[in-house]
Amino acid sequence: MTKIILFQPDIAGNVGTIIRTCVCFDTELHIIEPCGFPLDMQRVKKSALDYFHHAKIFRHDSFENFFRDEILAKNQRLILASTKGSVDYRKFKFQKNDAIMFGRESAGVSNDVAAKAHHKIFIPMQNGARSLNVAVSCGIILASSERGI
Repeated sequence: MTKIILFQPDIAGNVGTIIRTCVCFDTELHIIEPCGFPLDMQRVKKSALDYFHHAKIFRHDSFENFFRDEILAKNQRLILASTKGSVDYRKFKFQKNDAIMFGRESAGVSNDVAAKAHHKIFIPMQNGARSLNVAVSCGIILASSERGI
């Protein structure tokens, strides 16, 4: 099963939207703390709506613990979605147990975290645009990974 990983998210509304997306795709959501807001469910329920009760949410106190317990221990690939990625997500060959990570809205991920990713993918932009909202990016890439693109 594909997993979505949020690295130290900054915006509660995006987390709520991603919770809804993960429920719709029956996908686990892993949140690596610290977040840029107090991670209490009241803050994310507004955008998660009634989907929240069906969500599979796992919280990790650090990237190192997440990487050890989820990626290494379960022999999974860590795929980083980033504007600095080197492979167009439409050309990437997803596998069933990939863990797809999205960085902070304000800063992405550190170089140390990026270095641990097995692959770095991006969504190509048109008209000089820099990036999409992280929740939109998550939906696009998750839908593609489920189709096996």
